[in-house]
Amino acid sequence: MNRRNILAHLPALALLPLLAHPASAATRREIDAEVASALDTLRGMDNTRPLFAAAHSILVFPRILSGGFIIGGQYGEGALVRGSEIQGHYRIAGASFGLLAGAQTSGIAMFFMTEAALAALMAADGWEIGTGPSVVALDQGVQANVTATTLREPVYAITFGQRGLMAALALNGTKITRFRPE
Repeated sequence: MNRRNILAHLPALALLPLLAHPASAATRREIDAEVASALDTLRGMDNTRPLFAAAHSILVFPRILSGGFIIGGQYGEGALVRGSEIQGHYRIAGASFGLLAGAQTSGIAMFFMTEAALAALMAADGWEIGTGPSVVALDQGVQANVTATTLREPVYAITFGQRGLMAALALNGTKITRFRPE
Protein backbone atom coordinates (compact mmCIF):
# COMPACT_ATOMS: atom_id res chain seq x y z
CA MET A 1 0.00 0.00 0.00
CA ASN A 2 1.21 3.47 -0.75
CA ARG A 3 0.77 6.58 1.36
CA ARG A 4 -2.29 7.75 -0.62
CA ASN A 5 -4.13 4.45 0.00
CA ILE A 6 -3.34 4.59 3.71
CA LEU A 7 -4.65 8.16 3.97
CA ALA A 8 -7.79 7.21 2.04
CA HIS A 9 -8.54 4.40 4.50
CA LEU A 10 -7.63 6.31 7.65
CA PRO A 11 -11.24 7.33 8.48
CA ALA A 12 -12.37 3.70 8.40
CA LEU A 13 -9.40 2.61 10.50
CA ALA A 14 -10.15 5.32 13.06
CA LEU A 15 -13.63 3.90 13.57
CA LEU A 16 -12.53 0.29 14.16
CA PRO A 17 -12.59 0.56 17.98
CA LEU A 18 -16.25 1.56 17.79
CA LEU A 19 -17.12 -1.72 16.09
CA ALA A 20 -16.32 -3.68 19.24
CA HIS A 21 -19.83 -2.98 20.54
CA PRO A 22 -23.12 -3.74 18.78
CA ALA A 23 -24.93 -0.85 17.10
CA SER A 24 -28.34 -1.77 18.52
CA ALA A 25 -29.90 0.19 21.35
CA ALA A 26 -29.35 -1.14 24.84
CA THR A 27 -32.20 -2.42 26.99
CA ARG A 28 -33.35 -0.60 30.12
CA ARG A 29 -31.67 -3.26 32.28
CA GLU A 30 -28.35 -2.91 30.41
CA ILE A 31 -28.39 0.88 30.65
CA ASP A 32 -29.29 0.82 34.35
CA ALA A 33 -26.48 -1.66 35.12
CA GLU A 34 -23.91 0.43 33.21
CA VAL A 35 -25.09 3.60 34.97
CA ALA A 36 -24.78 1.95 38.40
CA SER A 37 -21.26 0.79 37.56
CA ALA A 38 -20.33 4.26 36.27
CA LEU A 39 -21.61 5.88 39.48
CA ASP A 40 -19.42 3.50 41.51
CA THR A 41 -16.43 4.52 39.36
CA LEU A 42 -17.22 8.21 39.79
CA ARG A 43 -17.58 7.90 43.56
CA GLY A 44 -14.11 6.37 43.60
CA MET A 45 -12.53 9.30 41.73
CA ASP A 46 -10.58 11.92 43.61
CA ASN A 47 -12.52 15.06 44.49
CA THR A 48 -16.00 14.08 43.26
CA ARG A 49 -17.41 14.03 46.79
CA PRO A 50 -18.44 17.75 46.72
CA LEU A 51 -20.24 17.21 43.41
CA PHE A 52 -22.18 14.22 44.71
CA ALA A 53 -23.06 16.07 47.92
CA ALA A 54 -24.39 19.19 46.19
CA ALA A 55 -25.98 17.84 42.99
CA HIS A 56 -29.77 17.70 42.66
CA SER A 57 -29.45 15.04 39.94
CA ILE A 58 -26.79 13.37 37.84
CA LEU A 59 -27.14 12.53 34.16
CA VAL A 60 -24.78 9.63 33.44
CA PHE A 61 -23.74 8.35 30.03
CA PRO A 62 -21.50 5.36 30.82
CA ARG A 63 -20.28 4.81 27.26
CA ILE A 64 -20.20 7.42 24.51
CA LEU A 65 -18.78 6.30 21.19
CA SER A 66 -16.95 9.06 19.31
CA GLY A 67 -15.10 8.93 16.04
CA GLY A 68 -14.36 10.59 12.80
CA PHE A 69 -11.93 12.10 10.39
CA ILE A 70 -12.57 15.81 9.79
CA ILE A 71 -16.30 15.04 10.16
CA GLY A 72 -17.10 13.21 13.37
CA GLY A 73 -19.91 12.08 15.56
CA GLN A 74 -20.71 10.76 19.00
CA TYR A 75 -23.54 8.75 20.51
CA GLY A 76 -24.41 7.27 23.89
CA GLU A 77 -27.26 6.19 26.13
CA GLY A 78 -27.65 6.83 29.83
CA ALA A 79 -29.95 7.76 32.68
CA LEU A 80 -30.85 10.64 34.95
CA VAL A 81 -30.35 9.66 38.59
CA ARG A 82 -31.79 11.51 41.58
CA GLY A 83 -30.70 10.06 44.90
CA SER A 84 -30.65 6.36 44.10
CA GLU A 85 -33.63 6.45 41.71
CA ILE A 86 -33.51 6.55 37.94
CA GLN A 87 -35.73 9.38 36.71
CA GLY A 88 -35.52 8.70 32.97
CA HIS A 89 -33.33 7.50 30.14
CA TYR A 90 -31.52 9.79 27.72
CA ARG A 91 -29.50 9.71 24.51
CA ILE A 92 -26.60 11.99 23.74
CA ALA A 93 -25.64 12.61 20.12
CA GLY A 94 -23.62 15.15 18.28
CA ALA A 95 -21.68 15.87 15.15
CA SER A 96 -18.56 17.92 14.70
CA PHE A 97 -16.46 19.26 11.89
CA GLY A 98 -12.86 20.41 12.03
CA LEU A 99 -9.38 19.22 12.73
CA LEU A 100 -10.11 15.81 14.26
CA ALA A 101 -9.18 12.23 13.63
CA GLY A 102 -9.58 9.09 15.66
CA ALA A 103 -12.04 7.12 17.72
CA GLN A 104 -12.70 6.67 21.40
CA THR A 105 -15.16 5.52 23.99
CA SER A 106 -15.65 7.44 27.19
CA GLY A 107 -18.28 8.20 29.77
CA ILE A 108 -19.63 11.50 30.96
CA ALA A 109 -21.50 12.50 34.09
CA MET A 110 -23.34 15.80 34.23
CA PHE A 111 -24.01 17.04 37.76
CA PHE A 112 -27.09 19.30 37.87
CA MET A 113 -26.45 21.65 40.78
CA THR A 114 -29.69 23.67 40.61
CA GLU A 115 -33.34 22.83 40.20
CA ALA A 116 -33.50 25.42 37.39
CA ALA A 117 -30.82 23.63 35.39
CA LEU A 118 -32.60 20.31 35.89
CA ALA A 119 -35.92 21.90 34.89
CA ALA A 120 -34.32 23.11 31.64
CA LEU A 121 -33.32 19.54 30.79
CA MET A 122 -36.73 18.14 31.71
CA ALA A 123 -38.68 20.83 29.79
CA ALA A 124 -36.66 20.61 26.59
CA ASP A 125 -37.65 18.31 23.77
CA GLY A 126 -34.00 17.71 23.09
CA TRP A 127 -31.60 19.87 25.07
CA GLU A 128 -28.66 21.14 23.07
CA ILE A 129 -25.63 21.75 25.24
CA GLY A 130 -24.55 25.34 24.81
CA THR A 131 -28.13 26.64 24.67
CA GLY A 132 -29.46 26.93 28.19
CA PRO A 133 -27.75 26.42 31.52
CA SER A 134 -23.99 26.72 31.24
CA VAL A 135 -22.08 23.45 31.44
CA VAL A 136 -18.58 23.53 32.91
CA ALA A 137 -16.35 20.64 31.88
CA LEU A 138 -14.05 19.66 34.72
CA ASP A 139 -10.76 18.07 33.78
CA GLN A 140 -8.46 16.30 36.22
CA GLY A 141 -6.61 19.51 37.17
CA VAL A 142 -9.75 21.53 37.85
CA GLN A 143 -11.32 18.66 39.80
CA ALA A 144 -8.50 18.89 42.30
CA ASN A 145 -9.71 22.38 43.28
CA VAL A 146 -13.43 21.61 43.57
CA THR A 147 -14.90 22.17 47.02
CA ALA A 148 -18.43 22.73 48.29
CA THR A 149 -17.77 26.49 48.35
CA THR A 150 -16.38 26.73 44.78
CA LEU A 151 -19.38 25.07 43.10
CA ARG A 152 -21.28 28.00 41.59
CA GLU A 153 -22.26 26.87 38.07
CA PRO A 154 -25.57 25.16 37.19
CA VAL A 155 -24.05 22.03 35.57
CA TYR A 156 -20.66 20.34 35.86
CA ALA A 157 -19.51 17.62 33.47
CA ILE A 158 -16.81 15.05 34.15
CA THR A 159 -15.51 12.59 31.58
CA PHE A 160 -14.22 9.21 32.69
CA GLY A 161 -13.03 5.90 31.28
CA GLN A 162 -11.54 7.27 28.06
CA ARG A 163 -10.17 4.64 25.68
CA GLY A 164 -9.04 5.20 22.15
CA LEU A 165 -7.18 7.72 20.06
CA MET A 166 -9.13 10.95 20.08
CA ALA A 167 -8.17 14.17 21.80
CA ALA A 168 -11.37 15.10 23.62
CA LEU A 169 -15.11 14.71 23.89
CA ALA A 170 -16.80 17.83 22.51
CA LEU A 171 -19.91 18.99 24.33
CA ASN A 172 -21.05 22.15 22.52
CA GLY A 173 -23.58 21.33 19.83
CA THR A 174 -24.36 17.99 21.43
CA LYS A 175 -28.04 17.19 21.86
CA ILE A 176 -29.58 15.24 24.74
CA THR A 177 -33.02 13.70 24.27
CA ARG A 178 -35.21 11.55 26.46
CA PHE A 179 -36.22 8.08 25.24
CA ARG A 180 -37.85 4.91 26.53
CA PRO A 181 -35.67 1.80 26.19
CA GLU A 182 -37.20 -1.65 26.02
